[in-house]
Amino acid sequence: MSQTPLNVLGRPLSPCGTEPMTGYFRDGCCRTDASDRGLHVVCAVMTAEFLAFSRRRGNDLSTPRPDYDFPGLRPGDRWCLCANRWLEAFVEGVAPRVVLEATHLNALGVVTLDQLQSHALASDPS
Repeated sequence: MSQTPLNVLGRPLSPCGTEPMTGYFRDGCCRTDASDRGLHVVCAVMTAEFLAFSRRRGNDLSTPRPDYDFPGLRPGDRWCLCANRWLEAFVEGVAPRVVLEATHLNALGVVTLDQLQSHALASDPS
């Protein structure tokens, strides 16, 4: 009896990425629930600039962590970011592009649709 998660456009949530496997539940989607204190709901395409910003903020996403089965991220990888971290990057002018179809509706509790749309990749034709 699970409800289909919705994206910020009000449609069913699309997958974000599987190479590497992303998502709070490591299922490729930016799904969330009450246990996700970081609110990993913004599907973003990594850039070198954002990865350096995140490292400076204390979250090194580019260094592999085999103990967590984490390969490290590179520019071009899609990753479910914490909504607050994306907002911090937005304010600093280094926010990565987002995939609206794969960004969970709950992101709108932290960022506005206008902010996300200003950094959106072109929509998938599907």
